Amino acid sequence: MATKSNLRQLREAAGLSVRELARQIGDSPTNVSYWERSGQIPRSDVLAPMAKALGVTVEELLGEPRPKRVVSPGGRSRQLFEAVSKMPRRQQEKILDILEPFVRQHANGSS
Repeated sequence: MATKSNLRQLREAAGLSVRELARQIGDSPTNVSYWERSGQIPRSDVLAPMAKALGVTVEELLGEPRPKRVVSPGGRSRQLFEAVSKMPRRQQEKILDILEPFVRQHANGSS
């Protein structure tokens, strides 16, 4: 949940005054000051613009940790995994039987 220190810290870290943040989100400086002082969560219609203005995610604005980035394979690997995911389950199992020993070997530090 957003706390008064959290919103104020985020605003100051972004180098914005209360007035400038209010201008960027299309709200009044009085409301921004209120949210900072009271710890109340801003209205839902200003959360996304406020997060963008502060350079953070909505989750961070609400006091949640930054979401972890999901790493997915790229390039040729991604294309192959997408193609495999469209195959019948039985064929997918055969491919996994072939890949698992290689993955296990890599995970154990062998090459």
